[in-house]
Amino acid sequence: MKAAIVVFPGTNRERDMAIALERATGRKPALLFHRETELPAGTDLVVLPGGFSYGDYLRCGAMAAQSPVMQAVKRFAAGGGHVLGVCNGFQILCEAGLLPGALLRNAALRFLSMDCHMRVERAGTPFTAHWQQGAVFRAPMAHGDGNFFADDETLARLNGEGLVAFRYCTPAGEVTPAANRNGARDNIAGILSPNLRLCGLMPHPEDLVDPLMGGEDGLPLFTSLLDQFASA
Repeated sequence: MKAAIVVFPGTNRERDMAIALERATGRKPALLFHRETELPAGTDLVVLPGGFSYGDYLRCGAMAAQSPVMQAVKRFAAGGGHVLGVCNGFQILCEAGLLPGALLRNAALRFLSMDCHMRVERAGTPFTAHWQQGAVFRAPMAHGDGNFFADDETLARLNGEGLVAFRYCTPAGEVTPAANRNGARDNIAGILSPNLRLCGLMPHPEDLVDPLMGGEDGLPLFTSLLDQFASA
């Protein structure tokens, strides 16, 4: 699997993401600067990692969505390419119109930095194939604008078409208001595109891929992607 990680001014999780991808695939991903206009030849997966692109000026991800490289990412996605956006990357995908909805200020209007739990709402996708339906896993969250919002029509479509990938839950897998620390609608932590080839989520699975990190809860996302391309 040949992956490319896009680096914007203010990105700070590209090395974490590179470690996770290399851990799963045994291959170093390419780091792609935001001014590039083409993806590396043979790219299988584009990753938009976390951070504070352009200092979160205007809205989180709004300026990054206009970077030159995003035109290449859009062409890649339109051609059926796989794209993963984590935290700020999720915000950028929404601002670019590649995923629906928006990420608003956290309900408590403060930055959240803590572990959370998520329940896998749809198994068998390129991003979730190594989890069972309803599996619960832990991941760190670190964001001030992670409150997923979509209007009623969009929310009904996401639920009706099975495009909700992950929901915030308790360690026992219960979807409760208390588990939804940022106030996201319907406890949504991550969503998928209709063709299941784009995924955005707010917490950071890349920060739990090795026992030395405190666990391997996030590793199945990356090994799922590896199997997707190994069987292609």
